[in-house]
Amino acid sequence: MGYVSAVPPPRNDTDAPSAGAPDTADGGAGRGGRRSVAVALLLGALGATVVLLASGRVWARGTAAVGGGSLPLTADGRAVTGLPAALAIVGLAALVAVFAVRGRSRLLVSGLLALSGLGAAVSAVLAADDRQALDAQAARTTADTAAQVGALTHTAWPYITAAGAALILVAGLLALRFGRSWPAMGGRYERDGSPQARKAAPVDPDRPEDLWKALDRGEDPTR
Repeated sequence: MGYVSAVPPPRNDTDAPSAGAPDTADGGAGRGGRRSVAVALLLGALGATVVLLASGRVWARGTAAVGGGSLPLTADGRAVTGLPAALAIVGLAALVAVFAVRGRSRLLVSGLLALSGLGAAVSAVLAADDRQALDAQAARTTADTAAQVGALTHTAWPYITAAGAALILVAGLLALRFGRSWPAMGGRYERDGSPQARKAAPVDPDRPEDLWKALDRGEDPTR
């Protein structure tokens, strides 16, 4: 007959994690998700602000020949192209809407946020050397439909606009990557989706004003 020992065999701690050890992968993902919320909000709001402000700056300068002289002309970003500013507003609305929806709707809104940033950046870069806005202004100034702007120069504001739009794009990419773990609006609802029950205010039967207030709220003050 073999000898049976009452002492259990030594446990190899490397085979299974200890019961009290935290799940570092899940904890790291949670912390990364929380950080991504703040970063996305900061980048999205900052990018939209930069685009809206830079779109109002002078993008191009030139001159128009009038009566033997020259008249200086300028065109801001909205006169050159209104697309970056419009897409920045769309992106800002999408950034807020990300927290109002869940599931597949959040994925779609995150995609809209990223696309609005990409579209604003591309449109700003393509319009960086545009001259049509100043040509149209020269034609109106000289009353000559064939007039063209002279001494045309461009500023760096289109590229600053594109940089702000790139921030919106990054915010959208963060929403696509981490958006599933972000919180959603609707804190007044319980986890099962039902609204929280409203507690009735206490009524003092010795105070007539409390009785009248309870009746106005539709409550029975005698209960």
